Amino acid sequence: MNENIILHVIQATLVIAMLAIIIELFLHIRHKKIDIFKRFFTGFWIGLITDMLDTLGIGSFATTTTLFKITKLNDDDSKLPGTMNTAHVIPVMVQALCFILVVKVEPLTLVLMAAASFFGALYGTRITKNWNEKLVQLILGSLLIVAALIMLYRMLTNPGNNLSNSIHGLHGIWLIVGVIFNFIIGILMTMGLGNYAPELIFFSLMGLSPTIAMPVMMLDAAMIMTASSTQFIKADRVNWTGYAGLVLGGIIGVLIAVRFLTSIDLNTLKTLVVGIVIFTGIMLIRSSLIKKI
Repeated sequence: MNENIILHVIQATLVIAMLAIIIELFLHIRHKKIDIFKRFFTGFWIGLITDMLDTLGIGSFATTTTLFKITKLNDDDSKLPGTMNTAHVIPVMVQALCFILVVKVEPLTLVLMAAASFFGALYGTRITKNWNEKLVQLILGSLLIVAALIMLYRMLTNPGNNLSNSIHGLHGIWLIVGVIFNFIIGILMTMGLGNYAPELIFFSLMGLSPTIAMPVMMLDAAMIMTASSTQFIKADRVNWTGYAGLVLGGIIGVLIAVRFLTSIDLNTLKTLVVGIVIFTGIMLIRSSLIKKI
């Protein structure tokens, strides 16, 4: 009963945060007389694709940036971070709500790991300001690929018996390890590195179903994006073209992906996680090797 109360409190907090963001958006858009329906359908299919892939664990920022360039929906790169945060914050909140509702996860694991990631991101800019971004990308990408190969080896040598559906959280020393891990991931998020692939592989290597990672990583993202999008709106660092389409398409994309993920069997999900993590690792390594112009 106590666990259910905690989960309901988290859900209620997400709903209140979502309503606060919607009210802030409404007041800002009305005050500035912004047309958020311009190029609605372009924004809609971009939101649908990117947030569907985001819910599957691939992330949305890289795909959104690419599709923005192809469609020329965003013509001001200085507003790109604010536009992406503000466009994706509501779909990400829907992600978090959905997975907290449909995935059984122990509240202590959910709250502690999400909080660790949030505080990591809060202090990350001070810690990482002198870090070599390319080197961090190379190291993280390599580690993700190695971890995915370890998971693949386990799947091949011990099929059907390497992940547990009966355990719904971390305990003891492993919970401490998880909190430290997520704090580090939060720090890396301030460098533009995603949290989805690392958390998917972490829970898998801990012997838990990767579905346990989903409410954790999405609550992380919802908390961080809520704080950042509020600042971007106040600073007027958002390109509003196609915004209504991005949000509506994003929500629909999330619901489609949630339905897909909750209907597939565990072995298919494990294979999907390995693919996502290897893909993310390759993209990070590739990015580390590309020289900035």
